[in-house]
Amino acid sequence: MPFSDFQGNAVTIHRLRDMLARERFPHAVILSGARGAGKYTLALMLAQALNCQTPTVTDGLPDFCGQCSNCRRIAQSADLDARFAEAVEAREGLREADKKDTRLFVQTHPDVLIVPPDPPQMMIKVDQVRRVIETIYYRPAEARERVYIFTDSAFMKEAANSLLKVLEEPPEFATIFLLSENPGELLPTLRSRSMVFPLAAMPVEEVEAYLAEQRPEWKPQQRALVARLSEGALGRARSFDVEAYIAARADALAILNSALSEGEHTQLFKITESYRAGAEGRDKTEQLLRTLYSLLRDLMFLGSGAPGLVQNTDIQGQLTKSAESADFEWIAAASDRLAEVERGMRRNLLRSLSLDGLSLALEKA
Repeated sequence: MPFSDFQGNAVTIHRLRDMLARERFPHAVILSGARGAGKYTLALMLAQALNCQTPTVTDGLPDFCGQCSNCRRIAQSADLDARFAEAVEAREGLREADKKDTRLFVQTHPDVLIVPPDPPQMMIKVDQVRRVIETIYYRPAEARERVYIFTDSAFMKEAANSLLKVLEEPPEFATIFLLSENPGELLPTLRSRSMVFPLAAMPVEEVEAYLAEQRPEWKPQQRALVARLSEGALGRARSFDVEAYIAARADALAILNSALSEGEHTQLFKITESYRAGAEGRDKTEQLLRTLYSLLRDLMFLGSGAPGLVQNTDIQGQLTKSAESADFEWIAAASDRLAEVERGMRRNLLRSLSLDGLSLALEKA
């Protein structure tokens, strides 16, 4: 997969490749953008370009072959979810005494280390950064550059401060990538010692065209819906679960309509009873909350006279009718109530009761 296969953000890709050509690539790079924008894919591609054994040139700029030993082994980390699951499973197989002292990493090449957030807190922890510090000053064993990829910007404070020490005195043969949906989450001192490259959202029309190639089994109406819901992030669009979203949206509409109508709630209670405890129930509830936010945003756009910004275009007529009863104050109150439910989930409150309370509270909002 050469750089030409990366969709969108041509100017940013050109800048990065130009720095590779001039051998002026920064020691620390922040790749920012929405979830699914391609930050991790681009970081791996740059790791391959930095270490390709038989580099090529396309459009007058450096590229990687994708076939040499270094390129192939780095590419084995492309499916981050699968590699992360393997790392979690490996840790679970350890003795209880060793589990708490073992941190998660993904490494398919001896000189390329991927640092994901460590569960259950899902944050980058100080022991992970210490592993980076322990190895970064050793010259690479089989590559030209040591590469470290932090896949999230959620650092524990001590971990962020430890990484700062490395960025202040980086070795000439190492490159660190920090991936972030919001660079503002990173310490100002980390940002000041790195170069930030934002990956912008792609136009809806280009996402639809991409999905027509990648998801030919989807109907045009589904592709149009996903193109808007993915907010210009191709990775999110490609892996979007349309059926799960539509099922969650049906529940979300029932909750909103019940709140707006102030009527009988039997159907609502039947729906919320299905949101049980456990990992599956948590994922289902999180999907519901994301969908509720999406619908509330669409109601706000309709109420503001901006129907062109609506994401759920396939049910715009239904939303237009609901918008007649939902003024801005009600939408703002609904968003606040949703935030309360999210906070309750973090405290492990009973989800079905929280959702019942959400709908009933909105009647008074």
